[in-house]
Amino acid sequence: MDIRIGQGSLRNEDIVAWVRRATEAVAVYYGRFPVQRARVIVNQNEDKDESIHGTTWGDVQGVQGLTRMRLGSAVTKADLEEDWTITHELVHMALSSLPDESHWLEEGIATYVEPIARAQANQLPVEQVWAGMVRGMPEGEPRPGDKGLERTHTWGRTYWGGAMFCLVADVQIRKTTGNRKGLQDALQAIVAAQGTIDTEWPLSRVLDTGDRATGTTVLVDLYRKWKDAPIVVDLDQLWQQLGVRVGSRGIELDANAPLVSTRRAMTSPPKQR
Repeated sequence: MDIRIGQGSLRNEDIVAWVRRATEAVAVYYGRFPVQRARVIVNQNEDKDESIHGTTWGDVQGVQGLTRMRLGSAVTKADLEEDWTITHELVHMALSSLPDESHWLEEGIATYVEPIARAQANQLPVEQVWAGMVRGMPEGEPRPGDKGLERTHTWGRTYWGGAMFCLVADVQIRKTTGNRKGLQDALQAIVAAQGTIDTEWPLSRVLDTGDRATGTTVLVDLYRKWKDAPIVVDLDQLWQQLGVRVGSRGIELDANAPLVSTRRAMTSPPKQR
């Protein structure tokens, strides 16, 4: 990992630690960092705010993945320690560049995997993973007039609609395989087949590669249903099945829920399953 830091008020060692934490989380989730050669460029601008923004490209400047992070001048070390943005950006390196109409899967995977990867790396409490999903997933539900994920490209449908596709796929894969496999196995297989950001695969190849790794047809079947039609997910029922509920003190996890083993497997490091 090549880290290049521009001028700013933050200490270089704090920025390097921030990048390394994100790298470690992504490596835990995928079993290794997705690409062999990556570069992260960090610049702190003069905007007097605490914004953190990132963009990631493939096959640029002689590296497989290039991430450029832009920090507001008010960003502190504490902000970096709580940040999710860079992990989201580095997850993008683990998936082939897809056609524009399939951008929802690129952003959906990054949105879904980021908190889970951080939890698996012991960087984020599990309750915060589910709190973020309970809060964010409704943003992905189709609005009146919306169509399928390949045809409606609003912010909510792209990021959270794509993340909801991943959530439903993860649960269905685990149900189908008796919790032996999950979406994580599918995504690891795509990386192992070199379907990373420096390549351009058709979406069909991505989905087929993932399905072969789990021994199911979940990804292809879900895609056929969701690509054109505005599918509505009963999130309340799904949270109940997983044992995720909002209590007086925040998220509470039910140890007796029907899919408790599925929920635990989704956020546990592979070696602990």
